[in-house]
Order: sequence, then C-alpha cells, then structure tokens
Amino acid sequence: MARLADYFVLVAFGPHPRGSGEGQGQILQRFPEKDWEDNPFPQGVELFCQPSGWQLCPERNPPTFFVAVLTDINSERHYCACLTFWEPAEPTQEAVCTEDTAMREAEADEGGPVRLSPAAPNPSGQLFAPKTLVLVSRLDHAEVFRNSLGLIYTIHVEGLNVGLENVVGNLLTCIIPLAGGSQRTISLGAGDRQVIQTPLTDSLPISRCSVALLFRQLGIANVLSLFCAALTEHKVLFLSRSYQRLSDACRGLLALLFPLRYSFTYVPILPAQLLEVLSTPTPFIIGVNAAFQAETQELLDVIVADLDGGTVTVPECVHIPALPEPLQSQTHSVLSMVLDPELELADLAFPPPTASTSSLKMQDKELRAVFLRLFAQLLQGYRWCLHMVRIHPEPVIRFHKAAFLGQRGLVEDDFLMKVLEGMAFAGFVSERGVPYRPTDLFDELVAHEVARMRADENHPQRVLRHVRELAEQLYKNENPYPAVAMHKVQRPGEASHLRRAPRPFPRLDEGVVQWIVDQATAKMQGVPPAVKAERRTTVPSGPPMTAILERSSGLHGNSARRLEVVRNCISYVFEGKMLEAKKLLPAVLRALKGRAARRCLTQELHLHVQQNRAVLDHQQFDFVVRMMNCCLQDCTSLDEHGIAASLLPLVTAFCRKLSPGVTQFAYSCVQEHVVWSTPQFWEAMFYGDVQTHIRALYLEPVEDRDPAQVGEVPEQDERSALDVASEQRRLWPTLSREKQQELVQKEESTVFSQAIHYANRMSYLLLPLDTSKSRLLRERAGLGDPESASNSLLTSSMAGSVAESYDTESGFEDAETCDVAGAVVRFINRFVDKVCTESGVTSDHLKGLHVMVPDIVQMHIETLEAVHRESKRLPPIQKPKLLRPRLLPGEECVLDGLRVYLLPDGREEGAGGSGGGPALLPAEGAVFLTTYRVIFTGMPTDPLVGEQVVVRSFPVAALIKEKRINVQTPVDQLLQDGLQLRSCTFQLLKMAFDEEVGSDSAELFRKQLHKLRYPPDVRGTFAFTVGSAHTPGRPPRATKDKGPSLRTLSRNLVKNAKKTIGRQYVTRKKYHPPSWEHRGQPPPEDQEDAISVSEELEPSTLTPSSALKPSGRVTMSSLVERACCRDYQRLGLGTLSSSLSRAKPEPFRVSPVNRMHAICRSYPGLLIVPQSVQDNALQRVSRCYRQNRFPVVCWRSGRSKAVLLRSGGLHGKGVVGLFKAQNAPSPGQSQADSSSLEQEKYLQAVVSSMPRYADASGRNTLSGFSSAHMGGHVPSPRARVTTLSNPMAASASRRTTSRGKWGSVRASGRSGLGGDVGSRLAGRDMLGPPQANGAPPDPGFLRPQRAALYIIGDKAQLKGVRPDPLQQWELVPIEVFESRQVKTSFKKLLKACVPGCPAAEPSPTSFLRSLEDSEWLTQIHKLLQVAVLVVELLDSGSSVLVSLEDGWDITTQVVSLVQLLSDPFYRTLEGFRLLVEKEWLSFGHRFSHRGAHTLAGQSSGFTPVFLQFLDCVHQVHLQFPMEFEFSPFYLKFLGYHHVSRRFRTFLLDSDYERIELGLLYEEKGERRGQQACRSVWEYVDRLSKRTPVFYNYMYAPEDAEVLRPYSNVSNLKVWDFYTEETLAEGPPYDWELAQGPPEPPEEERLDGGAPQSRRRVVWPCYDSCPRAQPDAISRLLEELQRLETELGRPPERWKDTWDQVKAAQRLEGRPDGRGTPRSLLLSSVPHHRRSLGVYLQEGPVGSTLSLSLDSDQSSGSTASGSRQAARRSTSTLYSQFQTAESENRSHEGTLYKKGAFMKPWKARWFVLDKTKHQLRYYDHRVDTECKGVIDLAEVEAVAPGTPTMGAPKTVDEKAFFDVKTTRRVYNFCAQDVLSAQQWVDQIQGCLSDA
Repeated sequence: MARLADYFVLVAFGPHPRGSGEGQGQILQRFPEKDWEDNPFPQGVELFCQPSGWQLCPERNPPTFFVAVLTDINSERHYCACLTFWEPAEPTQEAVCTEDTAMREAEADEGGPVRLSPAAPNPSGQLFAPKTLVLVSRLDHAEVFRNSLGLIYTIHVEGLNVGLENVVGNLLTCIIPLAGGSQRTISLGAGDRQVIQTPLTDSLPISRCSVALLFRQLGIANVLSLFCAALTEHKVLFLSRSYQRLSDACRGLLALLFPLRYSFTYVPILPAQLLEVLSTPTPFIIGVNAAFQAETQELLDVIVADLDGGTVTVPECVHIPALPEPLQSQTHSVLSMVLDPELELADLAFPPPTASTSSLKMQDKELRAVFLRLFAQLLQGYRWCLHMVRIHPEPVIRFHKAAFLGQRGLVEDDFLMKVLEGMAFAGFVSERGVPYRPTDLFDELVAHEVARMRADENHPQRVLRHVRELAEQLYKNENPYPAVAMHKVQRPGEASHLRRAPRPFPRLDEGVVQWIVDQATAKMQGVPPAVKAERRTTVPSGPPMTAILERSSGLHGNSARRLEVVRNCISYVFEGKMLEAKKLLPAVLRALKGRAARRCLTQELHLHVQQNRAVLDHQQFDFVVRMMNCCLQDCTSLDEHGIAASLLPLVTAFCRKLSPGVTQFAYSCVQEHVVWSTPQFWEAMFYGDVQTHIRALYLEPVEDRDPAQVGEVPEQDERSALDVASEQRRLWPTLSREKQQELVQKEESTVFSQAIHYANRMSYLLLPLDTSKSRLLRERAGLGDPESASNSLLTSSMAGSVAESYDTESGFEDAETCDVAGAVVRFINRFVDKVCTESGVTSDHLKGLHVMVPDIVQMHIETLEAVHRESKRLPPIQKPKLLRPRLLPGEECVLDGLRVYLLPDGREEGAGGSGGGPALLPAEGAVFLTTYRVIFTGMPTDPLVGEQVVVRSFPVAALIKEKRINVQTPVDQLLQDGLQLRSCTFQLLKMAFDEEVGSDSAELFRKQLHKLRYPPDVRGTFAFTVGSAHTPGRPPRATKDKGPSLRTLSRNLVKNAKKTIGRQYVTRKKYHPPSWEHRGQPPPEDQEDAISVSEELEPSTLTPSSALKPSGRVTMSSLVERACCRDYQRLGLGTLSSSLSRAKPEPFRVSPVNRMHAICRSYPGLLIVPQSVQDNALQRVSRCYRQNRFPVVCWRSGRSKAVLLRSGGLHGKGVVGLFKAQNAPSPGQSQADSSSLEQEKYLQAVVSSMPRYADASGRNTLSGFSSAHMGGHVPSPRARVTTLSNPMAASASRRTTSRGKWGSVRASGRSGLGGDVGSRLAGRDMLGPPQANGAPPDPGFLRPQRAALYIIGDKAQLKGVRPDPLQQWELVPIEVFESRQVKTSFKKLLKACVPGCPAAEPSPTSFLRSLEDSEWLTQIHKLLQVAVLVVELLDSGSSVLVSLEDGWDITTQVVSLVQLLSDPFYRTLEGFRLLVEKEWLSFGHRFSHRGAHTLAGQSSGFTPVFLQFLDCVHQVHLQFPMEFEFSPFYLKFLGYHHVSRRFRTFLLDSDYERIELGLLYEEKGERRGQQACRSVWEYVDRLSKRTPVFYNYMYAPEDAEVLRPYSNVSNLKVWDFYTEETLAEGPPYDWELAQGPPEPPEEERLDGGAPQSRRRVVWPCYDSCPRAQPDAISRLLEELQRLETELGRPPERWKDTWDQVKAAQRLEGRPDGRGTPRSLLLSSVPHHRRSLGVYLQEGPVGSTLSLSLDSDQSSGSTASGSRQAARRSTSTLYSQFQTAESENRSHEGTLYKKGAFMKPWKARWFVLDKTKHQLRYYDHRVDTECKGVIDLAEVEAVAPGTPTMGAPKTVDEKAFFDVKTTRRVYNFCAQDVLSAQQWVDQIQGCLSDA
C-alpha cells in the first residue's frame, strides 16, 4: 500500500530576486508542511510547474495540465501533476512586468526569445499571472491526478459549497495498493467518485497509449533507431510544443526498453532554466519545448526527435548500431503488419471487407509485444551464461559475456556487444539473474517460447497471432477488469476561465489540512501493515543455448572426417606412433582452424589426463604443445568459444621430466597468446570455477562426483548451479542464525581459496620461461600499468604507420627492458582486488592475498630458472641440415646461415593454393647474407611435399622495404620475431627467426643488410668490390692507377669542367627574325652567324678541335668511340670531321662543345646541333632549359628525314625567372627576355635545318579548324598551341564519341591527351571513325600540311613559351605523371603482385582490383600513346622535340620508345644495347638516384623509370613477336640487373660521374679473360655465344617497318616478370647459378626390369619452365651439339647452325612456292598487320606457337585472298590433332583424378566410350595417346566422394565422386556439381545398358 499523493503545493508568480525580466515561481502553500520521513519534499518543483518560465499574460488562457517527472538523489522518480490557471495580476506583479517590457522589446529587436509577451495590451491594460496546483506522488496515475486537481479547480471557479481543505486533506490521506489488479474507489468528499485500477504485476511498465502515439508521430524506422540509440547509451532529445506529448513519448520509449530499465538521466520535461543539462557527457532521455529548438542546434552528439514534425536527426559523429540481422528486418515487417494491416491486402484483386482495426490501447500493447519478442530472441539462453559467485548472504551473479556472444555467433555484432556492456544490462543481470524471485511475462517468454518463435519465423500470420496473445496479456495487466464503477467528477462549465472569478484562489487553512492528515496517520498506526505475500519461484532457465545453435546452423559437411583425423593423431601421439602422428600433423593443424576440431582436441586431451597420461616424453610433449598452440592462435582475447578455458587445466597438467626433480609443464610453451593477458578472460574463468565449487558445496554427497569441467554444459539430469542456488535461497529464511553464519563462511573461504589458485595459475602463464627476456611484455601492453598500456598502444600504432611509409626504414622500436616480475605482480593484484571485492571476500583475507602474490611470483621464477637451465641442455630436436647456397665468382658470405622459417606471402602457388599443388611454403631453412644477395635455402615443412629444395633470393641492392614483424612459426606455433624484406625484383622474404636465433643475431643481420644496401659511396657496391678482398665493413681501398692516360684524362676533364661552369656571358642585343625568303637557307659564308648575338667571343675552353690539347685529343678519340657517336654516324647525322670543317652543306653537325661537360653535366660529350648554330651560342641557349639540357638531335628518320630532338623542360616564369631578372647586368632589356630570344633563335635554326615539304600557303592547317573541333580552346592565328589535355568546355557530343587511337592519355584524370587531339594533329577529322582497340588507321591518312616542328612539353612549363610568330613550330602541351607518381604506382603494383600476407578469400578479382588501383598499366598506356603520337608525326615528315620534366625520366622513356618503334635496327640485340647506352646512359638518366644506390639516395626511395620503359618494350614485343631479335627473357634480365648492382653499367647518374670515377674509358686489353664481367653488355655477349637464351627464334623482320602498337589498357598484359618465380633455384637471371645438376643418363635397372623413366613433374612456381621443358628449337640445337661432340667434331656455335638452317629453309621454299608450314604462315598473314598475328606465349609447357589472326572489319587494305590463305594455314596446322576415335566418344570432359597411393590429384581429359565400354583418359584434349583405361565391366559402384589431401580447394565438395572397381577405388573431382552429376549419370547409364 502507498499514498496516492505525498504533497499538495500551490505555486504562484513572483518577482525575480535579481530584478530580471522574467518572474519566478513562489510556493505559496504546501501540505503537509513537514516532510514525510520516507519521502522528503523534492527540490525544484516551482521550476517544473512552468517549464517555459514564469511570465505574465495579456489574456486569460484556458487551464493546462501535464505531468513532469523529477528524479531525486536516490534515483526515485516523483511524478508532479501540474494544473495551471491564470488570475488577474496584483499591482506589485504588474509593476515588475512594466519595468521589463522595454527590456523584452529590445531583446526582440535583437532576435532574442520572446514568449507570451503582449503584442498589444488589451484596452483595460489588465495582465494575468499564472498559478499552479501541484500534486507530488511516487505513483504514476496521471488520470486520477488530472481529475483530482480538476475537482479542486472546479470547486474554486464554480464556487461550490465544499471546503477545499477537506478535499486536499482527503487527497493526501488516500492509501491505495501498488499492484495485484484490484480496483479501489475513492472520493475526495465533494460528491465525487473515482475508480483506481492497479496493475496485476508492478514489474511490467504501464504505457496506456504512449507507445502507439510515439509510432504514429515518428514512424517505424525512426522509433527503431531511437530504441537502438537508447539501448546503446546515446543521448536522446524529444522536441514538441506539447508538454503532455513529451511525457508520453518518454514514457513510451521506456516501455519499449522493458525488460531493461533505463538508468541514466530521465527528464521528460526540462525547464528552460536547466537547458545546460543537455551538454552533460552522460547519456539521457530528455524532453524540451520546441520553442527552445535553437538552443539545441549546437549539440553535436545528441539525437533529436521532433514529435511535431515526425523527424529524427542523427548527427554525423554518432553511429547507432542496428539490430543484428535477421532480427532487424523481421521486427520491421511485424511492426508494419501491426500498424498498417491493410498493407498486406492493398494489392489484392478482391480485398476482403476491412476488418475492424485495434483500438489505440490495444495497438499500443501489440507494439510492445513485438519488442518483448525481440528481447526474448536477443537474450535467449542468457541464463546459461550466468555465473553464481555467491549465494549467501545475498546472491552475487556475473554474466559471461564472451561465452554468450560466442555461442550465439554474434561476436562481431556491434549492437549486442554495446548492449551487454551497458549499464541497463548490468542492472538486468543483478535484478533478473537472481534464481529465486517472482517471475513475470518476460521470464516465461524467454524460457518457453523461444522454440515457437523460431518455428514461426517464416509464417507472418503465426507471428501476428503470437504478438496478439502477448498483447492480450499486457492489456490484461493494465486493465484486469472492465470498469464497472463509473467515474463521477465535477468539471467547470464551458469557457469558465473567461468569466471573472469572484476572487483569487484562497489561502487554505494549514491547521485543518494538517489535522486531517494527522488523524489518518494515527488511524494507520493502529492497523497491522498489510504484507502482500510475494509469490517467489525458481526462475526457469529455458533450453541451453548450444541446442538453439545446432538447430539454426547445420554442421559443416566435412567436419566428421576432420574430427576423426584429430582423434587419430592424438591417439597415435599417446601410443608412441610418432611417424604416423607426424604424417597426420599438417592435416590436424589445418583442421584446427575449425571450432569443432578445437573442442574435440580439448576433450580428447582431457580423457588422457584423466587416465593419468599427463607425463610425456619429449616428442609427445612437442606434439601436444604444437597442437595447443595451433588451437590458441585463433582464440581472440575474449575466448568466446571457451577453447582457452578448456585448455587452462590441461597446460598445467601435461609435463615432461627434464632431469631428476625438474619438470617442465606445457604452460611454459604456450604463453605467447593474447588471451592470457586479458583480464576479462581470467575473471570469467575465475567466476566459472567458483560457481563449480560453490555448487559442489550444496550438492548431496551422493551427487558429489567430479565437478563438471568449465565450458561444458551440465547434463539435463543434473541440477545446474542456478537450481542449487534457487533451492538455497528458498531455505535461507528457515535456517538458524548459526547455520547461516556457517554457510556464509564456507562460501567466502571457497572464493578465497580459488583466488589463491588463480594467482598461481596466472603466474604460470604470464611469467616467460626465460625471465631475463622481456620479450613477452613487448607484445602485451596489458600487463604494465594502465598508463603504460595506453602509451604502448599508441607507440605501436605510430610505429606501424612509420613502417608503412614507403621511403623510410622499418619504424620498429625495441621495447625497453622492464621488470617482468613487478609487472606480473601488479597485473595479478589488480585482478585479485577486482574479483575479491565483487565476491565479498573479507578485507583480512584480501590483505593476506596481497602479501602472498609477490611470494608466489618469486617462487615460480625460481622454479622457471631451473627449468630454463635444464631445457637448454636438452638434445636439440633434429633440425634439417643447413643447405649452403651456390655463390657467384667473387661473391662472399657476410653472415652465415641464420635458421628461419620462410612463410607464405600471399602468392598462392607456392603455398598449395587453388591449383592444388604441393605446399612448398612454409619452408624451414636458413637465410644467408652475401656481398651481392640475400638468400634463403631450405625445405618445405610439410612432410608430404618431399625432398624439394626451396631457394628464394634477391640482390641486396634491390631491397626497398624492411619491416619487423611478429609471426607464428609454422612448426611450433610460437610467436617469434620475424623480418619481412621486400625487393623491387618482385621477391619477398617473410621470415620468422628460429628460437635458437638470438635477438642480437637478428639485429646484426639487419645492420649488416642496411650497411650493404646503402654503402656510403658507389665504390662500396658489389660491382666495384667483386674480386677484391674487400670486406663490407671497411672503407674500400684506393684502386691502383690504371695507366697515365686514363687518370690524366679524368683529372683534366673534371678540372676543365669545373673551370668552365658558371662563367658569365656578355650582354646581348635584340634578335630580329630573318625575312621570309631567307628563312631556312644556310647563312652566307661572310655573314656573322645569325644565331650568335654576342658582340665578341670570350676566350674560353670552347676552342675548335684543331687546337686541342693532348689530353683533349684523347678525350675526342674516346668520345668518338662512344655509342652515341657510332649511332650518329649510322644515321648520317654528320661525322666529326665534316661538321668541324663544314665541307658539306649538312643540316646538322656533331659539336664537341660539351666534351668537358662544361655546358651540361648530364649530357654526353658530343652533341648533334644545327649546322648554323655556333658553339658559343649553345651556352646561352642552355640556360633556358632545366638542368641546362637544351634541345639536341638524337635520331633522324631515314625515310622522311624528320628528326627527333630531346631536351629538359623550359624554365617557367617562376623562381628561376625572377632570379635571372634580378641579376640582369644591364638596366635595359631583362636577361630572362633575352634568353627566351636565344631559345627562339635556336628553334628557328632547328626548323631551318629541316628539309622543306610544304610551301608557305599550307602552313595554317590546324589553326584553321573550326572552333567545335578545338573543343572550346581557340587560339589566336599567331599562337599555334595544340592542347593535349581534355578541355573542361568540351561539348557533350564529342565526349560521347568512341575514342580511337588517341583515346585518352588522361583516362584516369592524371595526365592528358584530349579525345580528339591526336586525330587533329594527324588531320583525321574528316576521315571517318577511328578503329576499335586503339588501332592506328591506314598509313596514308596524314595530310601534307603540317608544322615543321612539334614541341611536346609539360602543360605547366609551356605557359611561358612564346609561340612561333610564323607558325613553323607548334606547341603540344600534355600533362604527364611525375616521378613520385611512378614511385607510388610501383609500390601498389608490388603489393598487388606480392601481397605480403595471404588473402582472407583469394580471388582473381582482388588481384585485378589492386592492379587497377596501382594505375601502373594506365601509365604504360599513356607512355605508349605519346610514343605512337610522336611516331606518327615523325613518319609524316614533321620533326618533334620532346621537352618534358628535367629531360631524364619521361623524356628518355618517350624518345627511346619512339626510336624502337620507328627504327628496326633498335629491335636487334646490338641496336637495343646502343639505344640504352645512348639514350639512358649517355644522356644521363639518374640510375643511382632513382635506384637509391647509396646512402645519399636512401631518403628518395626507388623509382622504376627504366623498368617502366622495359615494360613498354615488353608490351610491344607481345604484339609484334616477329620484329624483335631479342627474347622476352632479355628484357627480364635487364630489368633484374639494372637494380642488382652486379655490373657497373647501370651505376652512377651520368657520363661525367663515370669519367670522374675513371669508369668510362678503361684501357683496352687490360682485362683478363676469366675476370668477372664489369659490363652487362659484355656478359650478354659471352652468354649469347654459349646459349640462345637471349635470342628470339621467331625474328623475321619487315624491312623498315614502323610499329604502331595498340595502347588501350585492355590490350596490355601484366608482365610475368612481376608475377612468376622459381623456387627451385632462385631468380634465373644469374645464369651461372641457375645451371642445375646434370641429369643422370637413363640406365637399365639391376634386376633387368624396364628402364627407369626420366619423366619429372614440373611445377610452375617451383621449376623454371623454359629450362625444364625448353622450346623445340633449343632442344634440337642442344641435340645437334651433343651429336657433333659424340662424332668427335668440334661443335659449331648455335648461331651459325641456326643461320644455316634458316638459309637452307629459304632456298628450299623457293622452287615450288609451297615450303614448310612456317613459310606458309609468313606469306599468308596480311602484310601491314602480319606481326600482330602470331604470339609466342611462355606457358607452363614451354613456348607454343599459336595463331590468332586479327579480322578487323574496318581495316580496308586487308586482301580477302590473303585472309583465306590464312584460314587455310590454320586448318593445316590443326589437322594433326584430329583423333581417330572421335566417333566413339559418348561423353567427354576434364576431370581431376587422384593418382595411386601418395600421388597427387591431376586434371585429365576423360572420354566415356559406350561402344568399347571403356572410360579412357588423356593428358589433354588434343592428346592422341591414351594414358589409361578403366574397363566398365569391372566397375562395381559409383558413389559420392569426399575431398582428400591435395584435392582442388575451390571446388564444391559435392563435385567429388568415386568409381569402385574390382581392383581399386578411383577418386574423381569434376569442375562443378552439375558436371559431376552428368558424369555419374552417364557412367550409371552405361552400366545399366550393359
């Protein structure tokens, strides 16, 4: 029983004490005046009466009523019912108001809030003041309060003859029951009658209609998100203009949360004065009047629900986790069925008559029922995860959150995780976890209805029926009986508030009210208290959760077999059958990834412990520890599946004897798992064990057998701990005081003894075996203090980010050594404090524990020291012998082998992968560091793979990233230090150091590696130190003088260059271009050179060569021998003598101006410049260009005589230009202008040196194009600028046309050729659409009119260039990618090809996606596109100047590609060498800088510009395989060795640096024959003489063919250099190392049997396929050499033999014109695309010649006859593959077949022959030789099969089937389930026919 109302208060308007505008509430009277003892008067009632503030009003408002809620300091809620009415203001109140009117109006002007201020005062000027009647109660009977206050107001207004004091007194003394469902009729003594209905149970909330209203106002989705927000402890704010609606909405939201109670701030109506509460950091549910919406705008983390507008606003920074699926969608659909039942019928053709919808009250209960069901589904089985820690004196219950989430399979679910961690759920556990208490609807639902809910899931009508049943019960709880007695309460008349009241509300007589209250109190004291007998019962637990789970998810199809393997392996271990166990171990370790197998392992090991088999020998111990480690490695820190919990007793049981008195337990070998350092895990374990022991305390002795193991569900016939606790709580009141004390003491000592036990257990698992090592603490931040934990987390994440950074070294920091024992003691003490205070252990016991813990830890450390000492003496396990790697001549070992494991790195093939091959990785072996390479050699750890040797190596110089990692070793599953080394040759060494490798050895390895990778000087690289006795630690000795000439040459060159550079030049005069008719003619002999504008020639080193000094002569002769000069002579670009004497009128000459490298350090000594330019002008021209790299000619077309020039980019008007302008020597014209004049004159001279093709009238083609073609970029007639980036104003129509050859150099938006630029440059606009595939059009498409010179430059740099006034040259600005973009792209490409860690779900799409993200192929596409553009221009007779960036990266790539495509000479071995020497080496590509060869380049990182060029060449090679003399291997070889630093060729950045080091002009004949090659070209020459490895047999070039490759990304292939590897011997590019041992000759067996087969299995990632199965021609050449040797003849060189064969073949093919298929092939392919037709593919079976003819419809010049001939040739080629047995093939296809015992699965081509009643198989489809036959007469059965070891992994398990014959069982696997079924049906059909 309780009072209906505790206080009645009268509050009126009063002036504000500080004289501010608003008034304030004053309590005029309150009854009773003294506080009740059990319920003090709540503070702040006057604030809550008028939440918007106390203000006067110009007119009488009708009375208002609402209920506010106040929460006191004890979290008790007080309901304040407020009825407000208005009375005329008293004069004092009006005075207050008039004073403030002015202030309020001013506020209004400023936009401040004005509420209820009079717009215009009424004529009488009368104001009205609010007055509020307030009832304060702890009960929520809003309607009764409304009626009671309404009655008091009615008596006052209507002047009824009833004493107000009596009514108030009766109201305060009314006593009603809290629950039970009874009705109570009350009367307040004014002739009124009210019926108060109490609910059946007070645990269910009373919602009336509030939930239904909330859904109507906000909608389903919004209410669901508010529900989730409240559950996950977010801040929720309701806005409405109605206070009653705010109260209802908050009440409705709380009702939805049942059975959880909301325990944070709850204020349905918040007064304006308390709005700052909204910025509190704690969660809340608050309602605020919508008038204050502006004040809520700044709240960043509050979810705002606008009830009037029906919206919910969630801030960006707030994430509300949704309900787990499928509960979210199910709840949503059920709610829509309840709220909108007509939705289901809306589409029916004949809708039934509309059923009557539920009343609002009933709908409210239905909605609540939906949420009640939702909670039952969410929390089903929660009672099985409760831990009963104490029963007496009060129950202490803990919830095992991890086990609950694990068993529900919702570990990853954000929503449930947050709910379980919230305060509401903690309250739920302490309130509902109690095993003996009154139960309610939710307890019944969660225990008994779960199965029904699961069954109803897919039946909406049944779900709705269940919802309605629940709703009935909820409705009945609120309204148990129909209301028989009618309410009778007087109400005021209509508009009574407008009538003038006879008087203000009177002051009540306190004495009368107090007397009535005292009377009632005295009467109550005499009555005995009505104790309602609570009906307590044992709370039902419901079905255990495991059962629920098993019904929901079927068992894994193959798990039974796996569990069998686990059981067998364990029984082998304990029976001592170690060999058998070793065979099964890899399968067991794989199986242990599954939860069932891990649980099976723990159960099996438990059985062996119970059979006293815990003491093991060394081998058994190792096996058990490995399996335990494998189990634990997949456990998360929470251990949600209880695996670590099950293993905990086992690791302290299994042991081995090391020596007398010293025993090593398994825990010392399984410590390195994160679960052991997680406090939550230890708490859950502790509480679980305490529950087991406390249960055992109370069980009868008969039942007292071994306590159930933790983690196992107790059997049904046993009583659970909760049942026992419930029984004990029932008996507790009946026990005597002494008995009660005894039980409390017993329980407390049980908990205490468990705490001691756990202190021991924790010290076992936290103290490392070697306590001197602090390795353990590095991984376990949690063991230190909380502060150190957070710091270490921070540093590790920072270290990770540094390590991820591309250019830095590994960011790994060594953990500081710290006191292990101290950290463990602190960790255990924190644990003990927490669990003991929660479990009610006495303070004395707790102090005792704190004293004990350090002693326990110290004792254990002493034990461990003995164990550690003895374990070191153990004979080491027989580890495989270290395999020593083969070294190159001159290569020395720096660090001998460190034992490591090589781990899989994400490339599938080596690890077994989807191909189903042998798992070569992980491998066990050693890593060696030599002066040249990092080498791993070892053998696979998988015993089934066999004795293969695994080698992976890369040059030290190729290392680009080194990262420390912590990884598990594959054998022992221990967490070990590791190292990941990534190289730019696409190798990755991911290594875990063996236990025996100390951290100091690993550190030494890193330091030595770093020292070798970044030598301080280029002389420290392997190319220089090879052959010398130089050790890497010492600085290199000075090399001996190589003869006077070389030394003096180098010295003089450098000295002179230093003298010359930086010399100032004299002033210039303005340049006037020559008149039109004089242009282009060579200047008259007598005239001063038109280009040189110097007034006098300064004396300098630039003298004519006739006056060269002796050292200069040496320079000249050496320079002439350089590659550049040889190439210039070949191209006819002038010889040195003719250019100096000017004998012939050559347009260009060879200038020795740079022979001392004075003008440009990065250019070669001899340069091709226009004949008309004098040497002294070149210095001035060079200043206009970056790095002084002025335009020079590098190639001339033999056909069109157009020239290709290269230069650096122009200096913009940037910093350099300003700098030059400031230093201008003369006050007149600025030097910047004059230098651009120089540049203009130089370009004019270049143009003048070219042959004329067009007359003056044809000059103006491009600028004459229409503006539509220019894409909105129309230049003036003077400015001939062609832009190659897509202008933003491009018309939509142009954007949609299909883009052809010039498709897009800016496909990715990075750099750009516009959609139509190339075609404009080629004049193709009127010539029809471009071809598909980016193919070039016919060669005759170019128009004769064009500019004489095109300048291709960077968009940004060309801005400052003056256009040619006479339009002889045209600017083509393009956007190019920078070197840093190449670097970033390469880094991503490397990650795509060599990921570093195995993918979670390997799929080809993930590789392709990461390849696309790298944008590498896009960059290749852009390079090829620009190159083809230049080729087109050159071919049409225009010259091209490529002037990009600094002129040594992209410029070099483009000009090299252009020459390769245009000139067949460069496609030969000699020509390609010349091209690389000329364009890359002589013209100063910065190999050392881009390859980060020395310490100085370390920060800049590796940028593969040359590799990108080689990739472009590879793409062209793929498309034109018959045009290149060299093979694809040659490109890979150069790609590998340009970074390897094995040769000196690719060292240093320019010829100047090579001269300075004395490398360039080494004396001839100085080298001995056997000395190591210093030049890569020399090595290639030597190797080519011995073997045709660099030669392309398909080389059959067209005369002077210009190649125009397709450049679209779809036409590009990923270079196999990036993806393939050879694990048998390491990279095959060091040819001396790659020669395997010679194969033994085939011999007869001794027993006279058949000769042994020489067949061998070739595995693509293991063997080098071209070497294991060389192409046919190589094989024939080898055979010829062998035969010649046998005949005693000296063998001929392979090249001579090959040339003879080719010559003979040509002669043979001439007479009758038929020839061999090869000549037929050559003749038949259409001429201009012939080279596209044939591809030489390097596949897994060697080189195959396959024909793919391009039948492009738009290629107009293709002759149909030649195409027919081509078709005929293909049929000839394939005719040999027609099989004779084709007519008997009933069914055929590919099947995987398992070989005989211990042989792998292999794909075969199977043929079912019904005629012969056979199943035959072949190696492949076109194989004519049958490899085996299965006679169907012998077949007994065909049955479904199961995958075995080595089976293809990606195939569905139902695709396996077995064919059982009388001899053996054949295992097959089809490609998918359908084809498997077809095969089975076909074979069955065949059998039934027979």
